[in-house]
Amino acid sequence: MTTRPGLTATPDGDFAPALNAVRGGWNKAMGIHFVHATADEVIAEIEIGAHHHQAYGIVHGGMHSGLIETVASVGAALAALPRGQSVVGLENHTSFLNAVREGKLQATARPLMRGRRTQVWEATVTDAAGRAIASGRVRFLALEAGSSLAGEKVAVKRSS
Repeated sequence: MTTRPGLTATPDGDFAPALNAVRGGWNKAMGIHFVHATADEVIAEIEIGAHHHQAYGIVHGGMHSGLIETVASVGAALAALPRGQSVVGLENHTSFLNAVREGKLQATARPLMRGRRTQVWEATVTDAAGRAIASGRVRFLALEAGSSLAGEKVAVKRSS
């Protein structure tokens, strides 16, 4: 399927350009740029800036965890949407492998398991030299259309 609510894939099935066109919220604030996005693999990049640092001048672990959750979430959502489902994260287990202060990071996520009710995705963050900086697994719950989440029906909220 090459369309999703509010998104259209390129002829080869890539949703990255559409995701970049509607980027908002945390993704925009962190400067996440999608390179490739399908239900089988999601790749995103980020150029490290001072706003990504913690007190020691290295990239904050929350940045790595959030980037891993972002690429895994996009892939899980693209896999679930043809069934009319949405996904929400249940667990994010991220390991910080090597500290980094600057440069471009790339995160790649691929599914380990895609079931009707849950999915598990694995992602790795690498630096420009290909060195692993962080790795993680994210487990998702698939929600049926019309489900409530935090007191509201599940829907993508767009922010500027």
